Amino acid sequence: QVQLVESGGGLVQAGGSLSLSCAASGRTFSNYAMGWFRQAPGKDREFVAGISSSGVRTYYGDSVKGRFTISRDNGKNTVALQMNSLKPEDTAVYYCAAGPTSNKVRVGLSEYWGQGTQVTVSS
Repeated sequence: QVQLVESGGGLVQAGGSLSLSCAASGRTFSNYAMGWFRQAPGKDREFVAGISSSGVRTYYGDSVKGRFTISRDNGKNTVALQMNSLKPEDTAVYYCAAGPTSNKVRVGLSEYWGQGTQVTVSS
């Protein structure tokens, strides 16, 4: 089992920045690819960003490329999402996810999910 706990959500004005963090506990964190997803009310869950188990490879959803950055610290069992130039359409609940491979994480086939943290961007 891997337990994931997100933090760092909140309210921010459009154009601002916010940093999310996900703390993992349980099995060996460095064995897992990690990802961030989001879901806005009435919309499907959307892939935001992913990172390989080693942290060498990162990948992003088209809507956040160039604005968001994912990173991980395997020594601290954490993964972060730095969000810049935020837009009202970024408003959603953001979820951290862990899976066996980057490809599985990217398509939503993660084994473990956090409870989510709300991000609200005002216009």
